[in-house]
Amino acid sequence: MSTTETPPAPLGIVGVVDAVTAQLRERILSGAIRSGAPLTEAAVSQTYGVARPSAKAAIEQLVASGLLVRTAHRSARVVGIDPETVRDVYRTRTRLESAALRELSARRAVPGAAVDANTELLAMPAGPDPATVDPDLRFHTALIDALSSERTGRMYRSVLDEVRLCMAQVQGRKLLDAADIAAQHADILDAVASGEGERAAALLEAHLSSAEERLVEALSGE
Repeated sequence: MSTTETPPAPLGIVGVVDAVTAQLRERILSGAIRSGAPLTEAAVSQTYGVARPSAKAAIEQLVASGLLVRTAHRSARVVGIDPETVRDVYRTRTRLESAALRELSARRAVPGAAVDANTELLAMPAGPDPATVDPDLRFHTALIDALSSERTGRMYRSVLDEVRLCMAQVQGRKLLDAADIAAQHADILDAVASGEGERAAALLEAHLSSAEERLVEALSGE
């Protein structure tokens, strides 16, 4: 962490670990803390004005969510986004979301939250924009939440930080157009409304594969 940054105001005792975790997560996802950067308990403690045990607990929460990695006898580091990671994250999403779409299509149940998120995307100016990440992710999460399964939701959210990190990388590199994303989402929802589960799953796979391949190509070129 940079020593030139102005330290945030000290946090209160209640919820201190969650508060530090949330601030660190936001900085990692925004790219303020770069891939591969170390996060030590001492640095987190000093930057956020919290005790070392609280700093350690916040770091461990981010390790558990997949945003940090820790190897034996070394400090935790921000996870690196490489082609192998991207492919695993996107294919895990495809497995879970495809199953959700088949189930929703059988009931012709179009999630209202997904429609709302896509409406936000449609209202955005055409062109790549990092601001699409939030409504885009809410669209996909709504597909899972519409199943009303606590365990499926928990499973999906176990990779959500890694999903968001990959999506931020895609849009940070201006690889996908907001209008294209919204149009593909609309096609998926149309298939669900028509009860065409296999078509919805195929559209989803093509949608996610496009983002996956573009990010893999960009990373490989770097």
